[in-house]
Amino acid sequence: MRYPAHSARRLGSQVLQLMHDTGHAMFMLLEAASFCRYVFSKRSWNETSMQMYITGIKSLAVITVVALFTGMILALQTGLELRRYGQEVYIGSAVSVSMIREMGPFMTGLIIAASVGSAIAAQIGTMTVSEEIAALEVMSINPNRFLVMPRLVALVVMMPILTVYTNILGIMGGAVVGATQLGVSVQAYMDNATQFATNKDLYVGLFKAFVFGIVITTVACHQGFMTREGAVGVGKATRRSVIISFLVILVLGYMITRLFYV
Repeated sequence: MRYPAHSARRLGSQVLQLMHDTGHAMFMLLEAASFCRYVFSKRSWNETSMQMYITGIKSLAVITVVALFTGMILALQTGLELRRYGQEVYIGSAVSVSMIREMGPFMTGLIIAASVGSAIAAQIGTMTVSEEIAALEVMSINPNRFLVMPRLVALVVMMPILTVYTNILGIMGGAVVGATQLGVSVQAYMDNATQFATNKDLYVGLFKAFVFGIVITTVACHQGFMTREGAVGVGKATRRSVIISFLVILVLGYMITRLFYV
């Protein structure tokens, strides 16, 4: 009878730890958001613009490749099925709606979580284990304002922009597949793409990108601040940051779609 009791205590401990971590992350997010009014101060703006550059420009290469092939895969798989019914001309609508509503923000979120989010967790984690965060607090510098707020603003601004870029490239990739492999002219493809995609699809997709930017920043910064055990802890924090961000993006993506479309 000791084993069930031990398992129950362990489960309860994990639940309490999860609640504690969630509360800490939410407090950090709210405090960082309250400092957004200082974003245009010289020191904060320099850091914010650097984070925008890292998030946006530095990520363009991988986002370009992923977006093009995502659209091409969607067009090819959808077109092969529609060809069985002689309706392959409608691949434009399938690709455009899928990219704008779901795949654009989803793929962008995963890429940024894996590249930028992991870098944020590693950087702040290294600062934590080397006691640089403690040094900032001794100098009366709020870490949430100095470290979290610029990254939060940068990701919230850049995620919707990168999502629009992903959508455009994905739709273009679908047009290339339609014209070269499925016999669908670019004009017919684009006519269907613009006919069935609505403003609501665009707004929902951009809202998802906005939320994903907040999620990635919050998870990455929180994992960085919670880092322990030196270099090993930095590696664990980086890994946890990517895994948790992926899971939360998947769950929130589904919940937002259900909220607006069901």
